[in-house]
Amino acid sequence: MSMGAVRIEVVRGDLTLERTDAIVNAANSSLLGGGGVDGAIHAAAGPALLAECRELRRTTLPAGLAVGQAVATGAGRLPARWVIHTVGPNAHRGETDPALLASCFTRSLDVAAELGARSVAFPAVSAGVYGWDVRDVAAIAVQAVRTWADGASSGRVTRAGVEPATGPDLVRFVLFSDDALAAFTAACSPQA
Repeated sequence: MSMGAVRIEVVRGDLTLERTDAIVNAANSSLLGGGGVDGAIHAAAGPALLAECRELRRTTLPAGLAVGQAVATGAGRLPARWVIHTVGPNAHRGETDPALLASCFTRSLDVAAELGARSVAFPAVSAGVYGWDVRDVAAIAVQAVRTWADGASSGRVTRAGVEPATGPDLVRFVLFSDDALAAFTAACSPQA
């Protein structure tokens, strides 16, 4: 599916094998690894990723990364060039604001644009152990990407004027299950 200058793809697969410029890690606020997608990315990337995350914690993010925010590191042994870490809201802790979840996707795309990444692969942030229904995640994620793409295609308004359109031209949702694939496919349909 194409939205302006940004093409959206939905596939079932292993995020750690993606050859996009950047992959997005559904991280926890510590940035030091965890379970699910986070654990798989850290395991596949090797010690260089953990070392970069520790350095971020030591320097710019001593309290960790806030929910809805994003930060980039190198990708270690992964085929991607960068890992963009974002912390999704945890429904089990009462973090159920859709705007926080949407921010995970838009802030990750902002970081990707700052890096010069032309392609980004996302997991279903917060749909795993954080307890969000995958259909809600799909709807929020796809709408966030569409909204971001609309802003990117027309340029971003700054104090200095309108910046030219920049950022990824491919967003791929790489999903872990048939249910997630179906939810994201439905969210991307023209009727959605």
